[in-house]
Amino acid sequence: MGNLMLGFARQFLIGAAFLTLLPVVPTLGQTSTQESSPEATLLFETSIKPLFENNCKVCHSDQAPSSGLSVGNRAALLAGGNRGPAVLPGRPEGSLLLQAVRHEGQLKMPPGSKLPDEAIAALTRWVDLGAPWDKSVPPGVPHTASKHWAFQPIRHSPEPQMRNTPFTLNGIDYFILARLEEEGLTPSPEADRATLIRRLSLDLLGLAPCPTEVEEFLGDTRPDAYGRLVDKLLESPHYGERWGRHWLDLARYADSNGYNIDGPRDIWLYRDWVINALNQDLPFDQFVIEQVAGDLLPNASKQQIIATGFHRNTLLNLEGGVDFEQYRVEAVADRVSTTGSALLGLTLGCARCHDHKYDPISQREFYQIYAFFNNIDELSGEHGEEKRETADEPILELGTPDQLARREVLRAQRALLQSELEQYEKKLLTRQPEWEETLSEEERTKLKPEDVEILAIPPEKRNDFQKKSLENAFKATDLGYTTRQSGLEALGKLEPEIPRSMVMQELSQPRETYIHLGGDFLRKGVPVTPGIPSVFPPLPPKQNPTRLDLARWLVDPQNPLTPRVIVNRIWQRYFGVGLVETENDFGAQGSPPTHPELLDWLASELMARDWSLKTIHRLIVGSGTYRQSSRGRDDLAAVDPRNRLLGRQNRLRLEAEIVRDVGLSVSGLLNRKIGGPSVFPPQPKGAGRVTQVDRKWTAATGANRYRRGLYTYFWRSSPHPGLMVFDAPDSTTSCSKRNRSNTPLQALTLLNDEAFYEFAQGLAARILKEGPADHSKRLGYAFRVGLGREPKPKEQERMENFLVGQREDFMRNPREAATALSLELPPETDLVEMAAWTAVSRVLLNLDEFITRE
Repeated sequence: MGNLMLGFARQFLIGAAFLTLLPVVPTLGQTSTQESSPEATLLFETSIKPLFENNCKVCHSDQAPSSGLSVGNRAALLAGGNRGPAVLPGRPEGSLLLQAVRHEGQLKMPPGSKLPDEAIAALTRWVDLGAPWDKSVPPGVPHTASKHWAFQPIRHSPEPQMRNTPFTLNGIDYFILARLEEEGLTPSPEADRATLIRRLSLDLLGLAPCPTEVEEFLGDTRPDAYGRLVDKLLESPHYGERWGRHWLDLARYADSNGYNIDGPRDIWLYRDWVINALNQDLPFDQFVIEQVAGDLLPNASKQQIIATGFHRNTLLNLEGGVDFEQYRVEAVADRVSTTGSALLGLTLGCARCHDHKYDPISQREFYQIYAFFNNIDELSGEHGEEKRETADEPILELGTPDQLARREVLRAQRALLQSELEQYEKKLLTRQPEWEETLSEEERTKLKPEDVEILAIPPEKRNDFQKKSLENAFKATDLGYTTRQSGLEALGKLEPEIPRSMVMQELSQPRETYIHLGGDFLRKGVPVTPGIPSVFPPLPPKQNPTRLDLARWLVDPQNPLTPRVIVNRIWQRYFGVGLVETENDFGAQGSPPTHPELLDWLASELMARDWSLKTIHRLIVGSGTYRQSSRGRDDLAAVDPRNRLLGRQNRLRLEAEIVRDVGLSVSGLLNRKIGGPSVFPPQPKGAGRVTQVDRKWTAATGANRYRRGLYTYFWRSSPHPGLMVFDAPDSTTSCSKRNRSNTPLQALTLLNDEAFYEFAQGLAARILKEGPADHSKRLGYAFRVGLGREPKPKEQERMENFLVGQREDFMRNPREAATALSLELPPETDLVEMAAWTAVSRVLLNLDEFITRE
């Protein structure tokens, strides 16, 4: 029967796809033991076992059970795959295996050919005899232990025995130096102090240091000056904002629901929770547990419940006519995929429709993880139509008792007024026909043109829209109805604004979870219960594991992936690329670590130091590796063109929000408030017109106009253009690494965008107020504020000439100087001087160096 064998690739891909088409058969209570007659034993040994070996096991072995089915042992056949039992002993007519080999229905196995009639007859007889199996054959296991590096236990490797050098400041450097010396390379010298303080400030806070801070650091001769600076920056509340932005990318945070309607949502309290948790250095294991299952913790606090916003950041579709269950399923599947990519560094989502093609994750195991998230209370059929229309259930409110009581009183008053308004409206509308008949020509001219056209249509032929439009026109003419409506609206404005946030909450009656055949939620396979992939250390024994058990398992020290993934992500932020370059894929298709011992050493340090993220930050920024100059070297480029061995630092363009934040910080306009609702800084007019619903964007005035980019209101369908031009993610899926592009549009944004033009004016005002009177020295101060360094002689010369030219132009055209300035300025301001220095500031803000971390 060898001529029936197909190639491995074809068997694997086609066989798995066809198997999902098998009809569902109820699971019976078969056992894995059987009594076999001499005839049955002989049949199994001579016909059935070779048939399975030659035709089925390529795709359906214990090691690679495509669609969950293995023919490697009897127990596996009886348990079956994603469709249920493959064999029903003594019942050939009901056995899915026989239906497949007979080519009955859509499924035809083996794919592309059919077994000879005598082989099918042998299989039928074997099943009829009770499907006996040779007892000497050992039972199979779902998966053998993976040999892939990422699934191995974390080992705390000792630091390489290297000589101490000025470069080797902590354990990290010994690992880096050992690899460099293997290639005959040496590390780069330490960067100068002005570069180091700017690098640290941008990396830890996302803000530029002020000249005073730079001068203090340059003048600090104490041996621990650098360490003192690191500690000071890590204690700043802006640290939580900087590193919170990284986590919010993983959490796919946005202020709207997504899809075409993209309605607003209340979830900014979750963003505040992330910032505060990082500032407090909440241990990372607790950081994860509270976000995945804070609502299930014993006596959960309101803050722990708010943390569950992590998985309420999924998209929500409230469009008319949609199947809410379909989009609920999409949200649950997204939670599985996000858990995989954000915490485990695995592409779990690839197993939603079929067994993972490369990693030891089956489709059944995907839905076992899915089961942990399937009981979340949210918009779905079980709540009925009324609750479906509310976009933010369940929510948690943080109002004080006084606020809540006041709101209830006001709502009771509104309900009474609303009832009175409705009664008045009913009586009023009885007079509408008379109003239509007696309208004068003058009164008609005051109506909207479309309402005039509706008047010409007989009342019985008007559609609902036309009827409603004319009713509104009539009600608008009645003083009593306008007055009452205004009073109702005014009362609504008196309601206290109570902070609220979307959170996780379990259903009282759990949903049953099934495998979705082919990923289609309408095609139910066998039921599954919560569980984790067998390639991992198991969950602690428990009859009904919950989302809290999953959360604790994710950060269990026996789980080898989560610690590796998080330290790799931190490393990536400091060097542009992780020790594992494919930071969201630690699987077989990902890149192996360049320094595996260092990766495990850092993961071990994280766990040994109580999961303190700030400890890992101190280790990395305190290393000689981090403190190296980023200047290019020919010898490194020849051997290591991508600098994967880290013989120098990497130059990194700042992220979208930080480009804005640096502009704000050097301009002196920055509002340093921490947390709170999202804000609306200026954006180009008409930016929201590209969507189904034109979202009006009213730019903030006052302090909210100058909040950090982190707080900019984020519409998923029309994100702020100033963020997107610098490669901000769209927040529809979890983002573990942002792109870094270099486009002309970025330069035009820095030069001409309304916000950056204001930053340039703010910087000019700061230079004129704080800088020396001498123009030459004042230019040096401008460089220190904007770039954190003194200008080079050539730069000084060119900028002085530019300043003189701009001043002369504005002196000849003083009106142009006045119109070039938009910020409110003191009456005594020299507009010509201010306009000239604004031009200089625009140059500084447009430099590549300004938006680059050296």
